[in-house]
Amino acid sequence: MNIQLGRTKTVRRAYGIDEIALVPGGRTVDPEITKTNWEIGGIERDIPIIASAMDGVVDVNMAVALSKLGALGVLNLEGVQTRYKNPEEVLTKIQSIGKEEFVPLMQEIYKQPIKEELILKRIQEIKKSGGIAAVSGTPLAAIKYKDLVKESEADLFFLQATVVSTEHLGKEGSQNLDLFDLCKNIGMPVAVGNCVTYEVSLKLMRAGAAAVMVGIGPGAACTSRGVLGVGIPQATAISDCASARDAFQKESGKYVPIIADGGIITGGDICKCLACGADSVMIGSPIARSQEAPGKGFHWGMATPSPVLPRGTRIKVGTTGSLKSIICGPAILDDGTHNLLGAIKTSMGTLGATDIKEMQKVEVVVAPSLLTEGKVYQKAQQLGMGK
Repeated sequence: MNIQLGRTKTVRRAYGIDEIALVPGGRTVDPEITKTNWEIGGIERDIPIIASAMDGVVDVNMAVALSKLGALGVLNLEGVQTRYKNPEEVLTKIQSIGKEEFVPLMQEIYKQPIKEELILKRIQEIKKSGGIAAVSGTPLAAIKYKDLVKESEADLFFLQATVVSTEHLGKEGSQNLDLFDLCKNIGMPVAVGNCVTYEVSLKLMRAGAAAVMVGIGPGAACTSRGVLGVGIPQATAISDCASARDAFQKESGKYVPIIADGGIITGGDICKCLACGADSVMIGSPIARSQEAPGKGFHWGMATPSPVLPRGTRIKVGTTGSLKSIICGPAILDDGTHNLLGAIKTSMGTLGATDIKEMQKVEVVVAPSLLTEGKVYQKAQQLGMGK
């Protein structure tokens, strides 16, 4: 639906995850026989959940633990894990300071140069412990460390920035990333993001992306939308990019999974992302709440330590349970933040979907009252969905 914003500008209505609902069909399925497996770069996972490459979310131990559960964790190659031999001391300091001192401290901490030997060490630690070594870097890091990452024999590389495109106009004399070359020659599958449109998704897939991450600014610790005014609500963004995936499959015969990244807190959020067309989701704050998370109850965005324009903040998410209870259950909370896999399977069963492909085809309606209708007591007592 197009809306006339002014005399010369027409705009399109976009929808967020909180504004939609999923509609049951003519059949139901036993949740125990639903299949949630998906594939990225030739690697099959049982659970369509990826932990974000954020310092408060994923370290070596978390990457290994997620791999063994059947999910995936991505290690930030430009974070404290590759700047400090003993990152625990730095993480403790980040957790201990007040709100006013936070941004200056982060800027100081991330001034420490990245050490190439630590990049190799962390990847080797993950692989030696039986984990999938998925690592993340910005385009600048990809230019600088692509040969090192290739040498490390990591399993997956996530190329991430607030916005990634195949066309970039840089200042004179600057080196620009050749995305086609990176995808072809780095020696491992490359997931690329983030983007929010059909056109850019299609270009990234044609450049050789093994997966495309969708989402600009919806993350719990991200402030890009407030700082830059940039983004598209997730339901619309996922649907548009999933359409690009389907068009690319018809064009090339290749299937490139869509990863919904950001703004996903509960099992219901994950289910809605899948119904909008995602193959998997990338989440940060739900994993940051686990007992094993390196942030110990705190969570902050990747762009938080920017020396000139921070686009993230530190939030206190608390610690609510083990990683296993959050991902696989049993749930000890009633607000949808525990047993995310159970929520996916139960929703699929309720909607009559036996696998993710069928989940992507369920009916979706615009329903802005979905999360508030009939929840007066929960809201008043701050229980369940009223927290």
